Parts: sequence; C-alpha cells; structure tokens
Amino acid sequence: MKRSLAIVFMLASGLALSAAAQTRAASSPAESAKVAVIFFQAALDQTTEGQRDYAELKKKYEPKRLQLDQFTGEIENLQKDLQAQGGNLTDAERARRAKTIEDKTKHAQRFAEDTQNDFQQEMQKQYSVLAAKVYKVLVAYAQQNGYTLVLDGGQQQQASLVLYSTPATDITKAIVDTYNLKSNVPASPAKPAAAAPRPAAKPPVKP
Repeated sequence: MKRSLAIVFMLASGLALSAAAQTRAASSPAESAKVAVIFFQAALDQTTEGQRDYAELKKKYEPKRLQLDQFTGEIENLQKDLQAQGGNLTDAERARRAKTIEDKTKHAQRFAEDTQNDFQQEMQKQYSVLAAKVYKVLVAYAQQNGYTLVLDGGQQQQASLVLYSTPATDITKAIVDTYNLKSNVPASPAKPAAAAPRPAAKPPVKP
C-alpha cells in the first residue's frame, strides 16, 4: 500500500513539474526537446557487418565444436561398454576403466570451458569495436535530425528507463540502414526457410 501511494505521489509530482515547465515555457520561449529511442543491442545484431563477423567467428570455432562432440561421443561409448561388461570385469579392470572415463570427462570439461571463454572474449571484442562505430553513426544521425536526447530501450543489465514510446520515436531501423550503407558490407545470402515443425500429438510436459 505504501509503495502504491509513493508511485501515485511520484506521478502527481511529475505532472506538477510538467505543468510548471509548460507555464515557464509559455512565458519564455525555449527550444522543445526532440527525443528518440533506439534498441542498441538489436541494432548491432541487425547490421550486416555484425552478422558477417559473428558468422565468421562461429566458423572459426566449428572445428573445436566438432572436437568436443568427438570427446563426448568417446566418453559415452566408454560408459556404455563399462555398463555392458561391468559384471564380467575384475575389480581392478573396472576401476581402471572408470578412472579413464573420469579423466576424459575432466579433459572434455576443461576443453569446453577454455573454448567457451575464448569464444566469448573474441565476441566481446567484436561487439566493442562494432558498438563504437555504430555509436558514431548514431550521434551523427541524431545531430543531423535535431534529436536532443536518445534513450536505449533495450538495456539488459538494468531495467530500461523507457516506459512508453510510440513507433515514430524508434530510430533503430534508421540507424541500422544508415550504418549498413556506410559500412558497405553486403548482406549474407538468405538461407532456405526450415520446414515448419509438425504439431505434436500431445502437448510437451513441462519440467
């Protein structure tokens, strides 16, 4: 209840401040603010340069992904053999095979963690470089079009400050189109659409 009253008070205060500002504006002319909203992360993902760089990064790490799949398949086969032959093995042989599986599992886990860390670091580096370039385009676009304030509507680490906006204020596509034209990176060839999944006979059971 106290939280609801606080919100109402904040809204009422905001309306009062808005009315006071309008009163001051009526008495002394001032430049009106022009505000825009951009979903910056989405803009980066939609640039042809960002899509190209990410595709190249995935291709670079594809051999390591295949190697990890090989490790996983080998471990699964060893586990199946141990389960199938466990009753016919001596305690020493069973322990030796279990130790082999344990060592290979630890090796595969370290390999996966190292690969994931390397991938994330390279992707973060790509993201930082691209973000800086897109930001420059954003600033130039805002200045050319008279925007006095641009808000990020897609913040992920914290709640977005944008509670409401109209489609007319969203300049994400405009920034993406402007950057794509400036970067001159061609769009990737469209991949054939995947076949639509068939409806399940029964709804999936939620875990």
